[in-house]
Parts: sequence; structure tokens; C-alpha cells
Amino acid sequence: MPYRAPVSDFQFLMDHIIGFDEVTKTDQFSESTPDMVDAILTEAAKMCEEIIAPLNRAGDLHPATLENGVVRTSPGFADGYRTITEGGWVGMSASPDVGGMGLPMTLTTAVNDMMSSSCLSLQLNPLMSQGQIEALEHHASDAIKDLYIPKMISGEWCGTMNLTEPQAGSDVGALRSKAEPNGDGSFAISGQKIYITWGDNDFTQNVCHLVLARLPDGVPGTKGISLFMVPKFIPDADGNPGKRNSLKVVSLEHKLGLHGSPTAVMEYDGATGWLVGPEHGGMAAMFTMMNNARLGVGVQGIGIAEAAYQHALGYAQERTQGKAGGSGTIIEHADVRRMLATMKAETYTARAIALMNAVAIDMSTATDDAGWKARAAFLTPITKAFGTDVGIETANTGIQVHGGMGFIEETGAAQFARDVRVTAIYEGTNGIQAMDLVARKLMDGGDAAFRLLEEIEQGAEAAKATYPDLAEAVWQSAESLREATEWLVAQSDLNQRFAGAVPYLRAFARVLGGHVHLGSAMAGDAARVKMASFYIKRLLPEHVGLLAHVREGADDLLAITVDDLVA
Repeated sequence: MPYRAPVSDFQFLMDHIIGFDEVTKTDQFSESTPDMVDAILTEAAKMCEEIIAPLNRAGDLHPATLENGVVRTSPGFADGYRTITEGGWVGMSASPDVGGMGLPMTLTTAVNDMMSSSCLSLQLNPLMSQGQIEALEHHASDAIKDLYIPKMISGEWCGTMNLTEPQAGSDVGALRSKAEPNGDGSFAISGQKIYITWGDNDFTQNVCHLVLARLPDGVPGTKGISLFMVPKFIPDADGNPGKRNSLKVVSLEHKLGLHGSPTAVMEYDGATGWLVGPEHGGMAAMFTMMNNARLGVGVQGIGIAEAAYQHALGYAQERTQGKAGGSGTIIEHADVRRMLATMKAETYTARAIALMNAVAIDMSTATDDAGWKARAAFLTPITKAFGTDVGIETANTGIQVHGGMGFIEETGAAQFARDVRVTAIYEGTNGIQAMDLVARKLMDGGDAAFRLLEEIEQGAEAAKATYPDLAEAVWQSAESLREATEWLVAQSDLNQRFAGAVPYLRAFARVLGGHVHLGSAMAGDAARVKMASFYIKRLLPEHVGLLAHVREGADDLLAITVDDLVA
């Protein structure tokens, strides 16, 4: 089944659910009129359906390779990349001052969703550049901004993010890469980095690496880390790629999926770099890029969920098996219908949460309001973890819908599962996202969480006259989540919070999903009412068991010793 971008869902969510009208009322985003939004979504959908989606299978069957130190990309990827960059899609949310469109992150999120569905391996390249552009806008010197950002927006150059080392994964502070001053304002960067997404390619003039390294006087841990711009080619006096820098791709990782995306082991041997942000302030600058990427990675999971759903739906509408009424195809079987309805409802929920997150980012950008900033920060780990979990679960369910054929590579169902699996790991594992949610994001005493819960309860109250049973279920779920949040806030021992962090994040997403589907029932047609009923009656009740897990704390968990696990 060819991919079809869910433009109607984006339009519906923006018009009725996520509060996008608040964004368009601000001075900064007032030009994002309904006509402009419609034109952007329509054009992006056309590009994704006609140009990008046909590349997905080629990337899987013909992976990127390293030949004599040169990365060769998958067939058609160079042309696909040019289509993306020539359309201006890389710099959608970048400032017009540096060549960007200055559009809301909400629209960028919708377009990234479509591109992720179409070909995630290729979409990873512009996503990295988008995150680097934002980091440079906030932290780089004017000279670096003026030189690098316009070229990344145009697609002439592209960006990467270099954090991980063999001995330093999630514990970034354990890195060993070093930076020595050259005496001319530049630095010599030495060290090895692994898992570098799109570490090189054969279709851009330059690759711009943001590299974390430690200066000679940098203290141990994350507080002693600095960030450097280290390009593949050192720009000459005219800003064009000049001398080859002292860095190279050592090898490309052999991955479970995302074969079209070259994931590199990078070696820096006294490579010339320039400081981004203050000395020893690298983590603050890098977190700007990482937070951008966390929203983007959550959306990648959602994009794969959409693609896997459409693929399974198409198969279910054609495959005849067993005694089925109606069309005689497997879509008539109750269990297949259950799987497809779950895939659709979950994808819609995750997409709505991601767009709510993007709206909060846009509002914080436009208003500098602390409340919007807190909301964006709170929703980011939920977006990343739930979006990628949904991508993995939906892709797995898609294989199940295909039955035995799902295990056969030729059907394409397995590729979605292989491609999406890493999204729950990179940009901070989903466990780390959940720990962040119950620790750092509850440091406000739960204020951001309680404001969201208040909105959910108000929405349920407004819906009680029309859909009393559905509304009551959503209201009660919000109350249960409020009580669990109060319990977490009261725990001074963080282990008591961490033990139930993952189920808490999942429960919060579940309740947000009830809110989204109830609102959709109120504003939508009969089909949205049916999906809301399915979600609220069948999926929302999972929050009860999740919250029971949360409130058990850590004592019984930590009482299980290593010997107990080995026995």
C-alpha cells in the first residue's frame, strides 16, 4: 500500500485539539495563516509520497558503504536530499535572519512526521541539521552563525552531533576526547566518537560536526566539557570548503535497521575546531540540540507507526484467510480489527502529544512565558518515550497483522520494526526520559503536571453532557494520575520515584490520550467518536495498573539481589 500522508489528521489536530490557534495569534507567527498551513502540509505530503517514500526500500536493500574512506550512500538518496533542501524544509523553523522560514515548530514537527514515515534513514540527515542550527542560533558566535547556518539551511552543508564514545554512552561526563588551544582562537580536537548518525555522505560539500571534548583545565564530569564546531573541510577565507580537516570515518556500524543511514565511528586526530558557547559550557549548548532531537526522535517513532499501520491496513484489506464475512478478507476478523484499531488510536495519541509539545515550544519562543517553557519541558520526555514506544509496538503489531508473511522481508513489514527500534535508545534511552520526568520535571512541585491535569479535567467536564461515560472515565483517570503525581512529589528518595518512572510516563501519556480522543469526539465526525470510544474504554484503563506500579516505590524492587536474578 503506497504511503499517504495523514494531512487530514494534522489539520484536525491543529484546528481543534492542540491549541495551534494560540500560536498563530502571536506576533511572531501571525503569518501562519490557514492558507499557508494548508499549502505547506499539502506540498510536504506530495514530496513525501512521490519522492521520498519510494527510496525507503532501496535504503534497506542497498545500505550505505565505506569504500576507501569515502561514504557511498544508498541509491536515490542524493536526489531525495536535494528535493528536501531545495524545498526549504531543513530551515523551516530557523530564523529568517539566517535564511530560514521562521515557521512554527508545530509545522516542522508535522513535516518531520511525514518524512519519517516516508524514509526514516534519509530523514535523519535533515533532522540532525535542524538540531545543530538551533544549537548554533542559541550558543554560537556571530561569525560561526553567519558562516555555517545559511549553508546548512541551503543543504550545501549538513550537521552531526558527536557525544558518545566507546566508554561513555549515557554517562557523557566520562568522555576522553581532548581539546588543546592552538593559540589562534581555534582548538585541536582529538578522540574517537561512535554512533554518529550521518557522520559522512557523498552529496554535501561539507559535514559540520558538533563535538564534545574537554579542555586541559576542564574538571572531570559534565561540568568540564566544552563544545566545538569541527568541519570535515576547513572553510577558506571566502567561506568555501578548503583544506581537509584531520578527521575520518573509521567504519560504519552494521545496524539492525536504518541501513540507508550511515552511522559512523569518527576519529579526530588534532582536528581544527572552534568553540561553541563558553568554555566548559558544552553540555548546555548540546542539550539545546538534544532537546530539539528528542522531539524529533519521538516524531520519528510516530512516523514509522503511521507507515506500519498503513502497510498493515493495506494487507488486511487484501488477504483472504479463514471464514470471514463482508469482504472475506482478514480485516473482517475481530482480532485483526482490534490490532488495526489499536495501531490507529495509539498513533493518533502520540501524534497529538508531539504536536502539543511543539505548540508549547512555539508559545515559549513567541512569548518567553515561563509557564509555556515548563509545559514544553514536561512534554518533551513524554513525546520522546511514548512516541518511540508506540512506533516499536505498532511496527511489531504490523508484523502480526501480516501473519507469517510479516516475517518475510519481501513484504516490507519487518523493515519498520528494524528501523524504529533504535529510537527508544538514542537521544537518551526511554528509561532516562522517564527518570527525567519524575525527577527534574517534578522539581517545580508538580506544577506543570498539575496544570495539564487541570486542563484534562476541564475538558472532561465540558464533555459530560454529550458523552457522559467517556468523559467520566477521562476525568477519573486524571484524578488517579493527580494522586500518583502527589505521591511522587512527596518522595525525597529519588529511587522511590525512579522505580516507577517508566510506568508513570506511560500512564501520563495514556491519560493525555484519553483527553485527546475525547476532544476529538466532541469536535469530529462519527469515525472519531468510535475511535474515542475504543481508546477510552479499552486502552485508557491500562493507567490503573501502571499507577499501581508507580506507587509501589523501590523497596521490593531493590530487595531483589543480583544473586536472586542469577538463581
